[in-house]
Amino acid sequence: MSALTPQSDMPTPTTDKITQAAMETIYLCKFRVSMDGEWLCLRELDDISLTPDPEPTHEDPNYLMANERMNLMNMAKLSIKGLIESALNLGRTLDSDYAPLQQFFVVMEHCLKHGLKAKKTFLGQNKSFWGPLELVEKLVPEAAEITASVKDLPGLKTPVGRGRAWLRLALMQKKLSEYMKALINRKDLLSEFYEPNALMMEEEGAIIAGLLVGLNVIDANFCMKGEDLDSQVGVIDFSMYLKDGNSTKGSEGDGQITAILDQKNYVEELNRHLSATVNNLQAKVDALEKSNTKLTEELAVANNRIITLQEEMERVKEESSYILESSRKATKDRSADGQALTEARKQLKEETQLRLDVEKELEAQIGMRQEMELAMKMLEKDVCEKQDALVALRQQLDDLRALKHELSFKLQSSDMGAKQKSELNSRLEEKTNQMAATIKQLEQSEKDLVKQAKTLNSAANKLIQKHH
Repeated sequence: MSALTPQSDMPTPTTDKITQAAMETIYLCKFRVSMDGEWLCLRELDDISLTPDPEPTHEDPNYLMANERMNLMNMAKLSIKGLIESALNLGRTLDSDYAPLQQFFVVMEHCLKHGLKAKKTFLGQNKSFWGPLELVEKLVPEAAEITASVKDLPGLKTPVGRGRAWLRLALMQKKLSEYMKALINRKDLLSEFYEPNALMMEEEGAIIAGLLVGLNVIDANFCMKGEDLDSQVGVIDFSMYLKDGNSTKGSEGDGQITAILDQKNYVEELNRHLSATVNNLQAKVDALEKSNTKLTEELAVANNRIITLQEEMERVKEESSYILESSRKATKDRSADGQALTEARKQLKEETQLRLDVEKELEAQIGMRQEMELAMKMLEKDVCEKQDALVALRQQLDDLRALKHELSFKLQSSDMGAKQKSELNSRLEEKTNQMAATIKQLEQSEKDLVKQAKTLNSAANKLIQKHH
């Protein structure tokens, strides 16, 4: 099966294209991939008819795509689980030559290629998963460093090679799960690259993204400058996961201890992520509180400024009314000097213009005050929401700590049980040795009795012969 080259993109549902797809995806559609514990089981489905059928069953493209998604999800589960277990057993940094790690990247490549739309180019149709991976830097700013590093690698010439390099750098950064979750949550952007029933558009993609969290406990180190990622053939090696009938199962105690250790590692990694999230939210809350204090001070200054402008406006009104009365008296008094009247009119005009300017500034200050009050309300609402989220995350952190304590207690209990079993086995071995020695003594006594019986029998025969 390792020689089969999988193609996971389905064409349009016509008779000729369905026939071609059935031949190309035989490794996914001809068999149903399921999991038996930690092993892979392949069950052959009914043969796919290559001629038109009035009532199609397994030729239905939706059925084939659903079967492919389930198979790829099961393969991803086995690949991730096997990689974590082998890495924990080795206890060292993994490199690109490690076979389970190579198979993990092959499985991830097929998951990203599933349901990918074909883009028409000058040389024909091109299918590459590098396009969706480029979107990650827009969703998560931390991914911009990886994308820039991939583009700067001199040996990469094809989009497929750049996509493979991106996966390796994301695994080294221990952010692969975070990037995949951010990408899957934006199905409006993914619809440009994938068919509606592709793995990245369905629930299976979210499940695989959740499983990738466990890979954060692995330390990987790759040197991609001399590695040829463009011409590698992505073939899934099923022989690494097929169940061997002659293999013996480990004891239940070892399996339970391994499961508890895996859960403990997962909980510790999740605890670290939640702690980082809580710290980020706390920093945001502190920043919002500082901004809230600053806005409060600015609002107080603006209020004082508005009060001052209102007082100046009242004073200007009083002065203008006094000037108007003076001008009226001046017009009635024809004997007054014409030059004084002109100066009074000029002063009245200046005071009127000053009043208009003060009124405009007052209106602007009132508008700024209203905007500040609205911004204050929005900030207070945001602070309340952040505080509620912080309380919920702290509760989750306490629950995870309690679960970690319980798992540690279970692990200690399992260790004590294993020690008691080993002591009991040693006692049984001692008793077995004692019984074997007793049996040997009894056999020796039986042989001596047989010899004595033979001697007595021969003596009796001699006596009888003498008597006769």
